[in-house]
Amino acid sequence: MKKINEILTHIQNTPSFDKINTFLEIKRFVNILPLKLKSGIKFAYLKNDTLVFVLIHQIYKVEFEYAKNDILALIKSSNFKNITKLSFFVSNSVERVKKGTEESVEKYDERAYGIFENRVKDEKLFKKFEDIRAIIKGS
Repeated sequence: MKKINEILTHIQNTPSFDKINTFLEIKRFVNILPLKLKSGIKFAYLKNDTLVFVLIHQIYKVEFEYAKNDILALIKSSNFKNITKLSFFVSNSVERVKKGTEESVEKYDERAYGIFENRVKDEKLFKKFEDIRAIIKGS
């Protein structure tokens, strides 16, 4: 009987998973890059024999052009055998910054002074009103 690892490896190596495997290889390759280059990559993809990097800013394009030979050397030592060219361009779409929903509780100054007449006959309600008066005077 086959083990689950063998079954998953067999499924992963089927031709229908080629695009996913290529994507994962590119992701691993991007993680190998130095931090100053890795931080400028929006995403990368493979087109024919060219590895295309989409960058977030024009400065990173200059950095990538400067380190192009180093990146090609890394590609030669990695699993990519058919990549011969590199291409870089800057995306013109602006990324939207996700705003964190901060729930801030606004505090207001108490405008009441707790001066009111308590005419309630029920003893429980009378005590509740007196507790409210104490809270108002305390704030």
